[in-house]
Order: sequence, then C-alpha cells, then structure tokens
Amino acid sequence: MKRFWKDSAVELAEGGWTVALDGRAVRTPARHALVVASRPLAQAIAEEWRSASDEIDPRAMPLTGLANAAIDRVAVDRAGFAAGLARYAQADLACYRSHGPKPLADRQEEQWNALLGWARQRFKVEFATTTAITHVAQPPATIDTLANAVGALDPFRLAGLSPLVTIGGSLVAALAVLERAVSPEDAWAAVTVDEQWQSEKWGEDADAQAALEGRRREFMAAARFLELLER
Repeated sequence: MKRFWKDSAVELAEGGWTVALDGRAVRTPARHALVVASRPLAQAIAEEWRSASDEIDPRAMPLTGLANAAIDRVAVDRAGFAAGLARYAQADLACYRSHGPKPLADRQEEQWNALLGWARQRFKVEFATTTAITHVAQPPATIDTLANAVGALDPFRLAGLSPLVTIGGSLVAALAVLERAVSPEDAWAAVTVDEQWQSEKWGEDADAQAALEGRRREFMAAARFLELLER
C-alpha cells in the first residue's frame, strides 16, 4: 500500500479514541472501526501513521497491527484465543533446565527461578521443573489458575500478551510483563538466556543475530502496547 494521506490525528470516538487520516477514521483490515480505550495508545498509533514512508511497511507499524489483531481476531473469539495462550502453562520455558555446562545452568536458575518465584507468590501456585528432555506435567491447579488469569483479560491485553508468550515461550514471563512485575528488558533477558549463552560461547552468527533482533523488536513492541493500554 502506498501512502495516501498527509497527516494523522487522534479523535474522540464511541468507546474510546480513534486515529483519523486527513479527517477520515482508520479502519481495520476487516473494516471495523479502529477504536482503542487509551488515548496514549491512540497517539502512538497515530505517530506510526504519521511517520510512515511512501511505501507502507506493516512491520514498522506494530502497534497498529496489534490493535487490528485485537479487534479483528481476538474479539471475535476471545475465549478460544485465551485458551490457546493458556496452554503455554503446560510447558513454560522456565521449567526446562539444562544439565550443563554449569555456567549456563546457573544463569537459567538465576533468571528463571526469579520468574517462577514471582508467579508462586502472585498466583499461589507451584511448578515442576526438570533437566530431562521429556515433558514434565505441571500441577492441574497451576494450569487452571494461570488459564483463569489469561481468560479474564480483554481482547487488547490478550493481543499484546500473545507475542510475549509465543516469542519468549514463557507464559509466566509474559504475565510478569503485563503486571509490571518485571521490565520488558529483564523479561527478554530471561527468555533468551540460551541464545545469549550460545553467542558468548561460540560467537555471533549474523543471520541468527538478525533473527533474534527481529524477535526482540516484536517483543518490545508488544510490551509497549500493553504499557500504553494502562495510561
């Protein structure tokens, strides 16, 4: 798509705030009104449209994409979408540890025990961890409690939570970011412990680093989306 507007602005709309391009309200790909409850989020989305180049690159507009997803995808089946994310509680990254080398195992223990410790206190649950390559079952009460926490979220928070979960592989880390128990930077460090170790041990691979940086941008954009929802 080529740029067809000169400027973007935030306008009050039914149910919240919308973005207008030269006075015309933006719509989602499914032609729904793009309305968000947070004015700061609407302003950030408007800035994405304002800063767009002549050739529109959706990857440069992650907040717009997440708002579109919340409206077009999540809202039409909120319960089903939440259930899909909640399944990550059955095999959270933080529960699967390395036998060694010891420096890597120690780093995993430090980073991941902190996440699980927060979740234990916050949700009153327990976790099973393993150094085996096979699946370790989590207590049914843990799975149910985390599923209920995810299921209670609205479509916008589910849309923002989704990249944190799928990119990081940890529902616990994603919920900690959502609730501001950890910073996005600390959460990213925790879910990429293995990648960081490999890079330090064997050196950086250009393709792998480019892919990792792309994942990081998506992760941080989702964290920013969630933060803007709270303003």
